[in-house]
Amino acid sequence: MLEEWVHEHPVVSMDQARPPLARWETWLGHPPQGVYPPIHMILVWDNLAGHCSYEITKWLFAHGIMPLYTPIGGSWLNMAESLQRIIVGRTLSGQHPQTPEQIIEWLEQTVRGWNADPTPFVWNGTSAADDGNGLVCSA
Repeated sequence: MLEEWVHEHPVVSMDQARPPLARWETWLGHPPQGVYPPIHMILVWDNLAGHCSYEITKWLFAHGIMPLYTPIGGSWLNMAESLQRIIVGRTLSGQHPQTPEQIIEWLEQTVRGWNADPTPFVWNGTSAADDGNGLVCSA
């Protein structure tokens, strides 16, 4: 009877018992080099030299934090910063979302406003906020 139960319930490591996105190997692309606690958090971080150091990465892993480094450049960064401005701006004005759905509604309201009065992009052009000083950000 015990032999039958053991055959039906093979021993698996704790890591194999976790959902795929909670496994170190999923994010690293290879088995981890050490023994780490379960992943508790994914930290999206920029590529500053200090953030990529071995000591910081080792500390993050030891605390169950998987750093996900952002690409060095890309239009997605502008979008991420826009999302942060929306959330921080509303929070500082006294609004405090209680659910993910409320945050989604904030974002949808803002996008509807942007789409109602879009600012066209012009390469090496000036923005609507240009003060006429002749300074232009290069693209």
